[in-house]
Amino acid sequence: MKEWIEELERWGADVIFGRAKGFRAALMRFLMRALSGIFRLLVQLRLWRYRSGWKPRHYIGCQVVSIGNITVGGTGKTPVVELLAHSLRDQGRRVSILSRGYKSRKLDRPQRWRDAANQQIPPEQMPKVVSTGEALLLDSKFAGDEPFMLARNLDGVSVLVDKNRVKSGRFAIRHLAADTLLLDDGMQYLDLAHSLDIVLVDSQAPFGTGAMLPRGTLREPPKNLRRAGYILLTKCDGSSNEKLIERIRRHNKTAEIIECAHGPIHLENVFTREREPLGFLKDKWVGAISAIAVPEAFEGALEKLGARVEIRRRFSDHHRFTRKDVDRFMQRCVERDMNLVLTTEKDAVRFPRPSSIDVPVYFLRIEVEILKGREIWDDLIQRLCHPQPALEPELRHRDAYRL
Repeated sequence: MKEWIEELERWGADVIFGRAKGFRAALMRFLMRALSGIFRLLVQLRLWRYRSGWKPRHYIGCQVVSIGNITVGGTGKTPVVELLAHSLRDQGRRVSILSRGYKSRKLDRPQRWRDAANQQIPPEQMPKVVSTGEALLLDSKFAGDEPFMLARNLDGVSVLVDKNRVKSGRFAIRHLAADTLLLDDGMQYLDLAHSLDIVLVDSQAPFGTGAMLPRGTLREPPKNLRRAGYILLTKCDGSSNEKLIERIRRHNKTAEIIECAHGPIHLENVFTREREPLGFLKDKWVGAISAIAVPEAFEGALEKLGARVEIRRRFSDHHRFTRKDVDRFMQRCVERDMNLVLTTEKDAVRFPRPSSIDVPVYFLRIEVEILKGREIWDDLIQRLCHPQPALEPELRHRDAYRL
């Protein structure tokens, strides 16, 4: 059943991106387009409910920074969250990342936590505590891929998972002394009021496929970029983004715009954590295995680094690899005499140890580099590190207006 569902998910993605051909795919695209119109109306109705005050928003006495996008997946959000979190941490802020924990499993038994008065906190008031900033408490199965990655890479930053991020935000403030909350993938999460919205736009595919879900990859119409205080153009390659910026300015005339690149910095062995320089890939025969939204981007990055990607295995996004999956792929790589197996960092956190490691397994470590707008970024960090309480009513008004 699980394999059938994942196969359906892969086929659905192929339909959306135009990879699936034939009458059945064309009919599905037609039906999806009709549903996209309904979805768009529902999105705007939901935003109107918050804007009008029909649906209340929660202010919890702490600055809340949302990092999100208007498209589904693939904008490079997790490295940006990591960069923002450690920049704030290094300036002395007590940061907590609040994540939904997409596709994470429920805990087998509730975590236990005592408050300052040594009273046991009821389980219903507890989010999943992935990391306290000092200790990593959950693995990727219960945390989710991105929250676990962030928790593992960010000492001194707590990471919490719960669909109800008002609850997890209150927990972070009361029990972890957080003074800055980062909403991971938070643009569409409006129950918790945002002090600031940072919105990521992929410079290579700024508005996804151009259509709303389910026909396309847009979560919201482009005009909703007006809610952004800062816009980060991601995956820039050094070429001019003037035309894209002009398009963005039609929807948001005032947001600060920063251009950045998501670049690999090294290879890291999944099991030994041994590192190799990027030049290590040159002329190596490689098997690439991944379970991400846009596997072509990962495979293309390997080829640009000089790897010869001979074997490719793609699973649906967030697929939890089994040992059987890995053993089969490893066997193919052994039979074809591959030098390396490569996966993504997100996939590496749920990559089981194969029965036999006859080919070394590495992941590509990606970090963000700011190409244009470094002074804007530095000013943003200073603004968040030295918030002005007197401006809170103004921020609330402006945030509501931009809905």
